[in-house]
Amino acid sequence: MRPLRLDSLDAFASIVRCGGFRAAAAERGVSSAALSQSIGALEGTLGLRLLNRTTRSVAPTEAGARLYERLVPTLRDIRLAIEDLDRLRETPTGTLRINAPGPAVDHVLCPLVFDFMRRFPEVKVELISDAAIIDIVQQGFDAGVRFGRQLEQDMIAVPLGPALRYTIVASPNYLRGRAAPVTPPDLMGFDCIRRRFPGGAIVSWQFEKNGERLEIAPEGRLTLSSAHQELQAALTGQGIAHVFEDYAKRHLDEGRLVELLPDWSPELPSWFLYYPNRRHQSAAMSVFLQHIRDFKWNAEP
Repeated sequence: MRPLRLDSLDAFASIVRCGGFRAAAAERGVSSAALSQSIGALEGTLGLRLLNRTTRSVAPTEAGARLYERLVPTLRDIRLAIEDLDRLRETPTGTLRINAPGPAVDHVLCPLVFDFMRRFPEVKVELISDAAIIDIVQQGFDAGVRFGRQLEQDMIAVPLGPALRYTIVASPNYLRGRAAPVTPPDLMGFDCIRRRFPGGAIVSWQFEKNGERLEIAPEGRLTLSSAHQELQAALTGQGIAHVFEDYAKRHLDEGRLVELLPDWSPELPSWFLYYPNRRHQSAAMSVFLQHIRDFKWNAEP
């Protein structure tokens, strides 16, 4: 049997409901001849007559009556599904899933999303913290966040938050009795708290001053997997940590940490939110992108 066309089934239901071709044609904004042709094709595909036609009336055959009985609830469910999709397009609702590294979640996405959810209470948000580079489309995410423009060509990128800065920190207790490093190579004489990416590589420490750039492969006894862990290790005197300034700022202000080599810490690009280059977006995604553009990054949460 040839594939059935949903519009032909819907046309058949309209004819039965309206009691004839002319009324159904007027309801659907087509000609009676077009409807007749559509029903003829449907009957030919099924190999059954669905409508008895006279010059005065149209009535379903036994096969047509059975089909109509089953079609009515099915077509209603389809219309409800389409209306639900219209609501997604026109009203901010549904769920946004965003994949991002831990630091971006902690210091950029959380304040942004909390404010967004206050404004749009019908939208659910799922933030997944993940440092690995993944295919967000394949994994079912609406958007991802990455450092700089490490993106696929078919993605749209939006700057997310202010510029970033790494800072080198240690506790006063760890530094007591030690001469503070003056240049990045001096770090080789200290216990550096290392961090390993999910793929296995150790994070290198990069520095810049007066046009001179240096990259250090840190050496130390302790290797961790997150910035939170690095910060805790530094606070307890385990060595020198290399973390985003946002993590360390409060502890620096309180004197629990000391910044080292501040003139060697370069300003870095911001995080970028990226998402597939698609013509049609949900209303939730559209208002979220507008919220990013309008958000006051230095405002109190």
